[in-house]
Amino acid sequence: MKKVFKILGIALVSVIVLAIVLLGYIMISAKNRSSAYMEQLTPEALIVTIDGIKFRDLNKNGKLDVYEDSRAPIEDRVSNLLSLMTLEEKAGTMFFNILKTSSTGELADVPELGNLFSFALPANSELIIGKKMNHFNLLNTPKPEVLAMWSNSVQKLAERTRLGIPLTIGTDPRHHFANNPLTSLTAGDFSLWPEPLGFAAIGDSLLAYEFANIARQEYRAGGIHLALHPMADLATEPRWPRINNTFGEDAKLSSKLIYPYIKGFQGDSLTNTSVICMTKHFSGGGPQKEGLDPHFQFQKGQVYPGKNFNYHLIPFEASFKAGTAQIMPYYGVPMDQTSENVGFSFNKEMITGLLRGKYHFDGVVCTDWGLISDVKYPFFNFPAKAHGVMNLSPEDRMLKIINAGCDQFGGESLPELLVKLVKEGKVSEDRVNSSVRRILRDKFKIGLFENPYVDVEKAKQTIGKEEFKKKGLEAQRRSIVLLKNGKKEKVLPLKSSVKIYVEGVDKKVAGNYATVVDQPNDADFAIIRIATPFEPRKGYVEGLFHHGDLDFKGEAKEKILQLLNKVPTIVDIYMDRPAVIPEIAEQSAGLLVNFGAQDEALLDIIFGKSKPEGKLPIEMPSSMEAVRNQMEDVPYDSKNPLFPFGFGLSYNKPM
Repeated sequence: MKKVFKILGIALVSVIVLAIVLLGYIMISAKNRSSAYMEQLTPEALIVTIDGIKFRDLNKNGKLDVYEDSRAPIEDRVSNLLSLMTLEEKAGTMFFNILKTSSTGELADVPELGNLFSFALPANSELIIGKKMNHFNLLNTPKPEVLAMWSNSVQKLAERTRLGIPLTIGTDPRHHFANNPLTSLTAGDFSLWPEPLGFAAIGDSLLAYEFANIARQEYRAGGIHLALHPMADLATEPRWPRINNTFGEDAKLSSKLIYPYIKGFQGDSLTNTSVICMTKHFSGGGPQKEGLDPHFQFQKGQVYPGKNFNYHLIPFEASFKAGTAQIMPYYGVPMDQTSENVGFSFNKEMITGLLRGKYHFDGVVCTDWGLISDVKYPFFNFPAKAHGVMNLSPEDRMLKIINAGCDQFGGESLPELLVKLVKEGKVSEDRVNSSVRRILRDKFKIGLFENPYVDVEKAKQTIGKEEFKKKGLEAQRRSIVLLKNGKKEKVLPLKSSVKIYVEGVDKKVAGNYATVVDQPNDADFAIIRIATPFEPRKGYVEGLFHHGDLDFKGEAKEKILQLLNKVPTIVDIYMDRPAVIPEIAEQSAGLLVNFGAQDEALLDIIFGKSKPEGKLPIEMPSSMEAVRNQMEDVPYDSKNPLFPFGFGLSYNKPM
């Protein structure tokens, strides 16, 4: 036995030593690569003073070029910069990928222990200096001061490149409750609001504007310039995993909210205080067959059994009226809507024909993430979302996207591939120039060439400002929908004198409202928080998306019903998709729906400190059979819904 332990000990020590050696090699290699890139940098921008006005000499040539002159017309500045850019610099501008952050606010060039993504993602210097990219998506949610310091660090790095082109930093939504790093991000210190579905439940266009205006201030304070939202998709297929990011299934309601949302972020025109909106996913990603999302190869395409394609365009038409600066098409394949069944970004009839032609959209069109190359990270590997063209090489996929009319490649860092296509004569440099012109135009409009830097103290004061958090909490309250209030008599609001048993609720928070007991038998009422069910799929990425049936089954369902039969129970359900809960609804004493709400917001409604005012922005089907029989592209069409679209009770009306 001693010999066995000795062998195991030697093996363990060997593994540890090997790991230390490997880690050291990775760190030293990363540092050496970073140093090699840093040697290519120029000095920091000089300051040129003319007529008492200070300008940044970004290319360090000792004079004021047109692109550096804030007094010159933007089109002249764009043309001048284009004339100075190399093909490699133009190609880098057409790629938009993730840039990693650091925990200190410094450049993230050497991997950080405890942060696996810092080992998986390229160094900042490799992308900014080596690949000459200047558009990046922010993945992590650092503390406000760290975010601001990091933003300044990477902008300083960009300033020291040959032409000093500043970075545009974008983000997926980060003011809500959902946490799927491929679609939305944790709020962290940002103010916390309900999901877009919650705004649809409220239906207040002024609130949508107020939220966007607050989010705009928080974004710009942290050095974020571009919102990879709103989602103008319609939730007409109840099984689709991305419903919580939409404004529901009604095109008119969605349009009513998207217009002020974009205005709140961008203003009437883009300025140095604006956040650019990249509205997605043209021409509407909601009608996925069986709700299977096209992030994955098991998707079955976007289908239109109700011949309702045009209905899904209505919210995008509102975004065009609002002046959305950019558009992102989806991965989906619009089945039999054009002459070829390929994903939207590969589809010339959709991008050049419909978007550019019919709607005269001349802003930036950026593909969704990862259409050209496969993604390989420590946690997951999954193939390019090149639906309909999986047989094509990466070069041919890129060529097809360019020919379709897109300007920018999301989730890719392959400028060398574009350079190759140009040098081979497959893509003209004039075609590249037309896309780069659109992209640079937005950079100039939001003032990045004048000042891309942020004030660290202002970031700390603005992000998560107490006033903003209070408004977010109030929006959470307003978005909660009351679906049932008692069986024969009203039970809500509850009185503070009752004893409550809670599940899914923080007992300390609940204790501020009533006496909390440990057993349901000792309670006057139970309060439980549950969420729309889903069918887990194997794989890290697949598990982030809630696919499949919408009803509770087996033991999970029985456990809820047992509690409902034991004590009068108030059920609150978080709906990222519609829930099928006929038995739970029938046996509950009270039923509420939230679209992202803290315990405090929910309990304020339950105990009458606030009154429910939300209305369902999506219908709740009565059975999975009804779900399967409805049409993916048609709103509120399930047979005999349990609760119809627009339903919602108040304390002032009968049950």
